[in-house]
Amino acid sequence: MHALLVIAHGSRRAASNEEVIELAQRLAVQVEGKYQHVAAGFLEMAEPDIATTMQTCIDAGATRIDVLPYFLSAGRHVVTDVPEDVHKVTEANPQLVVNILPYVGSVPSMLDLMAGICLQA
Repeated sequence: MHALLVIAHGSRRAASNEEVIELAQRLAVQVEGKYQHVAAGFLEMAEPDIATTMQTCIDAGATRIDVLPYFLSAGRHVVTDVPEDVHKVTEANPQLVVNILPYVGSVPSMLDLMAGICLQA
């Protein structure tokens, strides 16, 4: 099974974390043909963490997981922390195929999205 894991930073504000979980649920509908399981996890300050969420995907039958970093820039979390957390899980599960996708802010269509917001304001 192919799973998608949306990773966000995490917040002390519960409503912000719930937004990410709801985003992952809405995304699941749009990517239904490619992914059989979509989940959200957090780097810090919120649960579930990356390892727990990846294990949930594995327990659901995932043999492949695409990790989507829900970050706007390539700071330490994108460059170091997320890959390190993912690596810890893949070390313990060598049969698992994991692909870390480009972080959201690096996608060229992000500029179009931002321009659209500005032009509608």
